Amino acid sequence: MFRTFLRPGWIVLGLVVVAFAALCFWILAPWQLGKNSSTEKRNDLIRTAVGEAVVPIDDIAPAGRAFAPDTEWREVSIDGRYRPDLQVAVRLRSVQERPATEILTPFVSADGRAFLVDRGYVRPDQGKSISDVPAAPTGLTTIHARIRKNEGTSPGRGAHIADGVKAVYTIDPVVVGTQTGLTFDDFYLQLSANQPGSLGEIALPQLDSGPYLSYGLQWLAFGVMAPLGAAYFIYSEVKHRRAVRDTTSSGDEVSVEPPKPKTQMRDAGFTAAASTQRHQIGSGPDASEATDDVKAKLAKRYGG
Repeated sequence: MFRTFLRPGWIVLGLVVVAFAALCFWILAPWQLGKNSSTEKRNDLIRTAVGEAVVPIDDIAPAGRAFAPDTEWREVSIDGRYRPDLQVAVRLRSVQERPATEILTPFVSADGRAFLVDRGYVRPDQGKSISDVPAAPTGLTTIHARIRKNEGTSPGRGAHIADGVKAVYTIDPVVVGTQTGLTFDDFYLQLSANQPGSLGEIALPQLDSGPYLSYGLQWLAFGVMAPLGAAYFIYSEVKHRRAVRDTTSSGDEVSVEPPKPKTQMRDAGFTAAASTQRHQIGSGPDASEATDDVKAKLAKRYGG
C-alpha cells in the first residue's frame, strides 16, 4: 500500500510541502516579524526623542565618533553656515504618497565640521526645475535638526547629474561627499520645521506598528497548516485504499450456493411410480414398475 506514496506525484507533493513550510518558517515569517521589531524600535526612539530637549550636536554625536543607532531622531542644534553652492537633489522620493524631490545642502559648523542637511522637499509638478529651488541663507545661522541614519546606496543608483544639478537617489553622506568634496559624518540631519532654509516639512513617521506582526503570525500558521494538510490527504488515501481492499476480500469469501434440487414428487402428492410412468404411442402405459396386482389386471384386460 505504501508503495503508492513513492509515485512521482506524491513525491512532488511532499517536496512542495517541505519547501513551502521551510519558506514560511525561515524566510517569510522572520522577514515580517523582523520588520515589526524594527518598526517598534523606531517608534520607541521617536517617542523618547520627542520628549527630550534640543541639545548641541557635540553632546549627542561628538566629532570622530561613529553613529550610535540609539541617537537617531534626537533633535540637536548647530551653529554655522550653509553651502548652497554644493546643493544636491534627492530624486524619485515620496512624501505624503505624492512624488517629491528632497534638497540636501551641506552645513559647516563654526569649528569646521561638515554636516549633510536635508532641508525638506519640493514638488516636481510645481513647474520649476531643481535649480529654481529657493537657496539656503549664506550667513552665520543656527539650525535645529534631527539625526538620521545613513540610507546607503544601491548598486547602479549612485551620484549623477539631472537638469544640470547634482543628484542622488538615496541620502548617503559618503556618496554625496564624493560629489561635493566634503567629508561628512556617517549620518545626516533632517531639518526641523520653520528653520532657516527649510522647505516642505518632512513630518515624523506615524507611531503605528503596522500589519507586520499579524503577517508574520499568518506565515507561521501557513507553515504549520501545509504539513497538516498533506498528512490529512495521506490519511484519507490510506483509509480509502484499506476500505477498497476489505471490500474486495469479503467479496471473495462469499460462497455461491448450488441450485436446490427439485422437490420430490411425493411432497406434491405423487408417488414415485407415477413420476416414472412413460406412455408409448399405440400401446398402454409402461407398467414395468407396477405391483403384481396391477400387472394381473392389465394382462387380463389387454391380454398377455
